[in-house]
Amino acid sequence: MLKYLLVGILLFASNCVFSQTTYKAKIIDKDSGTPLVGATILVKEISLGAVSDENGIVTIQEIPAGNYTLDIRFLGYETQKVNRTFPLETSDKPEVFYLEHAHEEMEVLVVRSNRSSRVIEDVPTRVEIIAGEELSEKGNMKPGDIRMLLNESTGIQTQQTSATSYNSSIRIQGLDGKYTQLLRDGLPLYAGYSSGLSLMQIAPLDLAQVEVIKGASSTLYGGGAIAGLVNLISKTPEDKPELSIMLNGTSALGLDASAYYAAKKGKIGTTIFTSYNKGTAYDPAEIGLTAIPKFDRFTINPKLFWYMNSQSSLVLGLNLMQEDRLGGNIDFIEGESMINPYFEKNTTDRISTSLNYQNQLSETSQLTVKNSLSFYDRSIEVPDFLFSGKQFSSFSEVNINTQGENSEWIGGLNLWTDQFTQKEGNEALPLDYTLNTYGVFIQNLWNVSEQWTLESGFRLDYQKDYGAFPLPKISAMFKPSDALTFRLGGGLGYKSPTVFTEDAERNQFQNILPIDPKLFEAEKSAGTNLDINYKVAIGDELSLVANTLFFYTRIQNPLLLTPAGSNYEFQQPQGSLETQGVEVNMKWNYKDFKLFVGYTFADVQQQYNDIKSTYPLVAKHRINNVLMYEKHENFWIGLEAYYFSPQQLNDGKSGKSYWIVGLMSEKKFGEKFSIFLNFENFLDTRQTRFDTIYTGSLSNPEFRDIYAPVDGFVINGGIKFRLL
Repeated sequence: MLKYLLVGILLFASNCVFSQTTYKAKIIDKDSGTPLVGATILVKEISLGAVSDENGIVTIQEIPAGNYTLDIRFLGYETQKVNRTFPLETSDKPEVFYLEHAHEEMEVLVVRSNRSSRVIEDVPTRVEIIAGEELSEKGNMKPGDIRMLLNESTGIQTQQTSATSYNSSIRIQGLDGKYTQLLRDGLPLYAGYSSGLSLMQIAPLDLAQVEVIKGASSTLYGGGAIAGLVNLISKTPEDKPELSIMLNGTSALGLDASAYYAAKKGKIGTTIFTSYNKGTAYDPAEIGLTAIPKFDRFTINPKLFWYMNSQSSLVLGLNLMQEDRLGGNIDFIEGESMINPYFEKNTTDRISTSLNYQNQLSETSQLTVKNSLSFYDRSIEVPDFLFSGKQFSSFSEVNINTQGENSEWIGGLNLWTDQFTQKEGNEALPLDYTLNTYGVFIQNLWNVSEQWTLESGFRLDYQKDYGAFPLPKISAMFKPSDALTFRLGGGLGYKSPTVFTEDAERNQFQNILPIDPKLFEAEKSAGTNLDINYKVAIGDELSLVANTLFFYTRIQNPLLLTPAGSNYEFQQPQGSLETQGVEVNMKWNYKDFKLFVGYTFADVQQQYNDIKSTYPLVAKHRINNVLMYEKHENFWIGLEAYYFSPQQLNDGKSGKSYWIVGLMSEKKFGEKFSIFLNFENFLDTRQTRFDTIYTGSLSNPEFRDIYAPVDGFVINGGIKFRLL
């Protein structure tokens, strides 16, 4: 009996072994037909799965007999679910699955700054996009300006230029803010005299996305884009009307109120954005000086969209902004009587217009005409000195874009005018200047093969005072698989000398001598970037997107502000400014968790007359960490931590290293209402806790460089609701 029982057990076991199946499948991109490397197939009922190889082949061994559901997944693609009964009918060929891109994500990531309509994965120039939920989350933290939105990106640092007025400029890869172009819908409306106030006077509620290009971008946008550019892309009206309102308050007694309306009916569409931002004088260190100034700002930005016919459209925009900003001795600002108070008063008025006309000449060609006019009036008053002036600038362009089967061309002409007229200041030596730039450009995007894409361009600019500037640029993209992308590019740039620099603004343009064009030449640059992007799905729930950027930029004969007796004068000694380094970004996704880890290494050196030194106010090492838990369209909470290494200061000393840690959250109630609460810098990291910000007396302070926060721990919270 025992003998027959043992034989039966052996027969049953052998039957189980032989009924197990080896399964093969091939996973392919439906659009391109290329294999997807790193895609996964999971047999859900038994938690058995495998990852595709370089040929897109997935092999799963020892699948027991039975009915199962197969999950086919790849990052950025729609998931497929199929039912299969094993063992399958024998076949020598693997089963083939075609995956489609996740179209909702693709729509968000269309690049605008390179003047094409390509998605971010198909652009040879490296472009970083802040959009969708990420833009909303960062906008919650500082609803009144975009300083925080940019400062939390790798390779970007916002540099505070005033200890008491909070003015800040943007530095990309360690270079001075004057080397970065700040655009709105591709038009250069924010530059020059606005300087350290531009970032502080832009509310983000009406932005669809923010695009950042690092490195020389002069082919399409002319001089000034040596370090890179930031392009703020506005929302446009959809078929469904929208009325959104955001209200925000802070523990520093700040208030932000913004409203955005958009509607489209027939051939007419409109958007209207308006905001009111108020700050109360705030001194968390109790040293008698404002960390946050008292300010009132009002902005209104209406736009009209006219869809003339199926081929033509016209967009007209108007932007009005007015702000009063007062920092300094907090007792004086609060109305108390003081002897010899110190204060900084900024009054600004901006009026700007925009025009964009597009005509579809044929199925493959489009004509675009652009224009913007900007009038900026600003006064800066400190004890015993008043500086004020008006800047009028304009930008006009006409271009034609032609798309072929494998390539895309864009060429055009533009004119950029910039005129500054001083009203108050040193009457004997006014800082007036006029600078007109004529430009012609051409750019080509060429799909060399399925794996190679080439972007090349050339611009020629001419200025009466500084001559002609030939500006070539080339970028190549190699994509051996959907999981791996290489981008290599480089180009030339230039910057015409003006008095509007970070150093001049720190001195409120006091005792600054004018620039004589006959004695100076434009600063010229050459730079290159190497970008490596990798993405992989690890199992069913875990995925990784990793990106590494190597960068190098050299600026020849940069402009320097140096003491000259009781004044300051610009000089251009023989020398150079070099920045080189690496940015590393990793984004992990696991179920409802997201982890962002970023590292920036920036080595910026200046060399004049054979003397080499470290460029001031650059954190050589920066670490960005953000951990998010998110239930889509319901709730999210995030913990962030940022590290800044010691920075070289202008007084020869070195600043301290520090961490900034924050907590942010938002709860949504359906599609039309949400509340948010943020604990920014809850460790209360402040420069005034571990270092000084001034020497001398409160009545006559000599301010040191601001390299760390001065406002400390601030709580902000508010509500967002959508009425339409």
